Amino acid sequence: MQNNESTVHFNELGLPAPILQSIEAMGFTQPTPIQAQSIPALLEGNDILGEAQTGTGKTAAFGLPLLAKLDANIRETQMLVVCPTRELAIQVADAITEFASKMKGMKVATVYGGQSYTPQIRDLRAGPQVIVGTPGRLMDHIDKGRLKLDNLRACVLDEADEMLNMGFLEDIEWILKHVPAETQMAFFSATMPPAIRKVTQQFLKSPVHVKIAAVKAAKANISQRAWRVNRIGKTTGLERLAETLDYDAMIVFVRTRNDTLILAEHLLSKGFPAAALNGDMNQGDRERIVDQLKNGKVSILIATDVVARGLDVPRISHVINYDLPTDAESYVHRIGRTGRAGRSGEAILFANGREMRSLFRLERATEGKIETFEMPNAKQLGEVRMGRMQAQLAETLENQDLEKFREVVASFTSENDWSAEDLAVALLFQQQLKQPLFPKADPVDNGRDRRERQNTRGRRDDRMSDRGGRRNDRADRGERGNRADRGQRRNPGDFDTFRFEVGREHGVGPGDIVGAVANEINIDSSNIGHIKLFDQHAYVDLPKGMPKPLFQKLQQVAIRGRKTSPSIASAKEVSMAAGAERRAPRGERGAQNRRERRPFN
Repeated sequence: MQNNESTVHFNELGLPAPILQSIEAMGFTQPTPIQAQSIPALLEGNDILGEAQTGTGKTAAFGLPLLAKLDANIRETQMLVVCPTRELAIQVADAITEFASKMKGMKVATVYGGQSYTPQIRDLRAGPQVIVGTPGRLMDHIDKGRLKLDNLRACVLDEADEMLNMGFLEDIEWILKHVPAETQMAFFSATMPPAIRKVTQQFLKSPVHVKIAAVKAAKANISQRAWRVNRIGKTTGLERLAETLDYDAMIVFVRTRNDTLILAEHLLSKGFPAAALNGDMNQGDRERIVDQLKNGKVSILIATDVVARGLDVPRISHVINYDLPTDAESYVHRIGRTGRAGRSGEAILFANGREMRSLFRLERATEGKIETFEMPNAKQLGEVRMGRMQAQLAETLENQDLEKFREVVASFTSENDWSAEDLAVALLFQQQLKQPLFPKADPVDNGRDRRERQNTRGRRDDRMSDRGGRRNDRADRGERGNRADRGQRRNPGDFDTFRFEVGREHGVGPGDIVGAVANEINIDSSNIGHIKLFDQHAYVDLPKGMPKPLFQKLQQVAIRGRKTSPSIASAKEVSMAAGAERRAPRGERGAQNRRERRPFN
């Protein structure tokens, strides 16, 4: 939600007190044009056809008024929101959860492809009043009787044109035919192609058409760059930017609330002034963090999209998209956090090979060019550290009274067979232990393009979130493709199996594990064997009899900012885990293949 010049305030639109308290706690008082027009119409019970460009606040336009029409005491599905991708579904669910934070008993659940059925079935049985989901998985739950729509009061189609582009038209029609005739309908779309108009004519009853004219905003002075993520991984890349960029403050966008905490904790452990900002924090904590960002106590803010909307801190010079945004609208909001008050700013994207192909959509949304760049390598990082240390030493020599320290040096050199140069070298070595002046070389990306194709096949959860398609089986095929390059065909007795506490639900693929392990313990990727991914953890084969120093280094491995806590797993444990996955019901392994389609990115 963004403020505008309208004199209308949220408290004038007829919203109930609990919802007004929630949006006031989020720091918003004035609605955007689409919110100002849609909220009264939906509160009056009208169907809505909302047409507005990206960045106009459509989620609040339907979320706030439709929440007002639900009964928190009834533990049945009363509101359904259909989204084209799992990322958007999660974002919309987070926003609605924020809007409903003062409504006691109101629950929101998400259902989407790429996640195990088990937690979703558990959430549905708990009786949430609001369900946000993607077409294929919603169809499957409705078809199996797990999602009942008998008491549905409102149904929302979000990003309708995007769902049409992705081939979901038949799925949408199937879902809408299962919605009770008296259900209030709301369709929101950036454009209104003929196919969407046809659906609205079929399923909407005399809708109020809210159309917000596109406004060409003044172009901010923001340069945009993209880094194609390689084997050093995102977290190491972020550390290098934090060391080498000339920035005043930066905001780093991640996908989940938990990621904000993990990544902020990791950066703090490396000595960077970082803090997390997410929807689980109370308003007082959020205000404190923002104040610290404003006054310079915090220079790196790790945040999710929802809580960073409307954040206006002029000293933010850089925006880092650690996780790719869900859509162009989110990207516009993100990069708008920099280049404010007439200043220039820079937006940087971290993208894998597949995601690089979708950058043209973001260029089109911003009417700008996204240039690619290479992350500083280990040698360049060492040179930056060398220059920084030299500058610090020069400042110390110029501005500090060092007479007592000269006496200590004289004493040390006279009492020992040391020269002043020997002492300086030893002290310099001690000083740079945490940030070495000569970092170890980056792992070589031999056969990079081939592995990227294989890794992409093994990480279909990101690309095919709404196709389903026997996702576990496909991930295994992707893993087998990677294993061939890593010498898995050698004797299994050459390996010990380690359990890593990361998995598919954390957005991790085999390539992430290979890159992180090879980089941290400095071994060639061909010495990493079989990788078996599960939802919450992974099993990784590493050379047998690992020396204790290497094992200690292995404990430092983090993937996507998440601690992996590697431990040796028994053969029985691995066998039981594999057996449990094979015994899982076929539906839980992606039976919706015939229904869910592949997003076009």
